[in-house]
Amino acid sequence: MTSDPTATDHRDGRRGGGRRPAGGPARALARVLGPLLAALALLVLPGPGPGAGTADAASVCHGRPTRTYAFSTGEVRVYRTRNYVCAVTVAKRPGPRRPMAVSLQPRGGRPAVKAGRFDRQAGPVTVHALNRCVRVNGSVAGKGTATGWILC
Repeated sequence: MTSDPTATDHRDGRRGGGRRPAGGPARALARVLGPLLAALALLVLPGPGPGAGTADAASVCHGRPTRTYAFSTGEVRVYRTRNYVCAVTVAKRPGPRRPMAVSLQPRGGRPAVKAGRFDRQAGPVTVHALNRCVRVNGSVAGKGTATGWILC
């Protein structure tokens, strides 16, 4: 056999004497459609819904969970990063809008307050608390909790 590209390969009758591309157009189509169908299946197929997986939703506060203060109608969740503290009040039973509040005060500073009528949570509120104690208050439907100076 010669290395002339115009010569005919006697095995398959094609010009060029080279190899055939592996799979042809069907394989190229499968290479494109495979990942596309996999992504579509992730969007369409049902995943874990409400009540499946973990009980807590993703947090609205940044940082690591530090403390949780429970009371009869809900709880106050406190999160901390190096420089900031964040708090959110979460109702025990989400439902109709009712009065809810969360307050976070750094020592020597003014409190950050989020109050109103909410159905699930009040907050988040964030304060700068590098090397400072903070005080947290939270309430749902008139019942709540208050801490002294914490995270000192």
